[in-house]
Amino acid sequence: MVLRAMYSGVSGLRAEGEALGVVGDNIANVNTVGFKSQRAVFEDVLGHSILAGTSSALPGSGVRIGDIQQMFTQGTLSNTGVSTDLALNGDGFFVVKGAVDGITGDFYTRAGQFSLDKDGYLTNSQGLQVQGYAANGDGTFQAAPSSVKAPTASLPARATTSMTVSANLDATAAVPTWDATQPAQTSNFSTSLTVYDSLGNSHSLDVYFNKTADNTWDYHAMVNSADLNPPGTGFTEVGTGTLAFTTNGALDSMTTTTPISVSFGGGATGAQAINLNFGTPITPAPGGTAGTGLDGTTQFGSPSAVSSQTQDGYASGDFSGVSVDGQGVVMGLYTNGQKLAISQLAIAKFRSNDGLGRAGQNLWIQTRESGTAALGTAASGGRAAVSSGALEGSNVDLAEEFVGLIQHQRSFSANSKTITTADEMLQELINIKR
Repeated sequence: MVLRAMYSGVSGLRAEGEALGVVGDNIANVNTVGFKSQRAVFEDVLGHSILAGTSSALPGSGVRIGDIQQMFTQGTLSNTGVSTDLALNGDGFFVVKGAVDGITGDFYTRAGQFSLDKDGYLTNSQGLQVQGYAANGDGTFQAAPSSVKAPTASLPARATTSMTVSANLDATAAVPTWDATQPAQTSNFSTSLTVYDSLGNSHSLDVYFNKTADNTWDYHAMVNSADLNPPGTGFTEVGTGTLAFTTNGALDSMTTTTPISVSFGGGATGAQAINLNFGTPITPAPGGTAGTGLDGTTQFGSPSAVSSQTQDGYASGDFSGVSVDGQGVVMGLYTNGQKLAISQLAIAKFRSNDGLGRAGQNLWIQTRESGTAALGTAASGGRAAVSSGALEGSNVDLAEEFVGLIQHQRSFSANSKTITTADEMLQELINIKR
């Protein structure tokens, strides 16, 4: 029994030493981005097999570390202002792909210190490529994940094909006599939009509104004749139509007598058709959809004013960086103000985070105990949301770790007392023969 007590003390020293190493690892990584703390799980040791029967009279044989449990609690998010710094708020992991210590495959991390490499790939500090679902041309995303790569080429210009104007036309306005040579003097109201040709050159397109009768207005689209092919002087009307309103001020119908068709000069393509949208009328054109007539241009008894106007063209632009939203959609930013979807980050979720294997370098690997990674998008299926311009700090609680240091130190000392006491008892036993 004395020897058993001595070996029990030795097991305690060994277990407390291992536990102290766990605490030391936690403290050492208190500033490691995305680090998850661990704790030692102690378990008692029996000196006999339970299959042979148990007896409450038999003491145990000491203690051992049964497991090192990973603590996947949320770390504090801190803002960095760097657009490629990403943090996960909730359950899940970023997926990165590459080679680590001679092993090539998928790895999982909470450390979102990413950057674009020389080839445009979004990578972590070890050069592993972040995985996501590449964007298709129609705005959808591919089903299989691949490396997130930002296009480094310039964004080609896009010619304007549609314009939308939402405005109110004053129902109390007088009825002028329209004169295309004096549009500003013979119209009730006007607005101007910048449109683009096939080369990305900008042109001013003015839309003039003149009242023709109660609840009826004409619109006239005008451009500077010097911009046309062939060029001219003054202004040229490139489209006209009629807007009819109900007595409640809603857009009842819209008739286009001359669709907008303009041929800009300077090497641009020939006739450029531009669809002008004033809202969804109550009486749609053949094949159209009926609306309320209140979602665009209206006619109320208040001063004429534009509430919003847009067009879909733009000049060419150079790539300037990326931004990421809460759903993990990576957007390419261009100097012409455009934002185009590049990819949507893949977020991995596991049945058991505790079963993941540590691979070092802020990485985990999939194991049989963790289960297979279930890939999906951020903020879906219980997965974390993505915070751009922020990083998740270590979840280590220094105060708790320091208390743990004291506990393990005291326990180590107590186990050493068990050994010295057993040694003294053995010495007394030896002295009996003397």
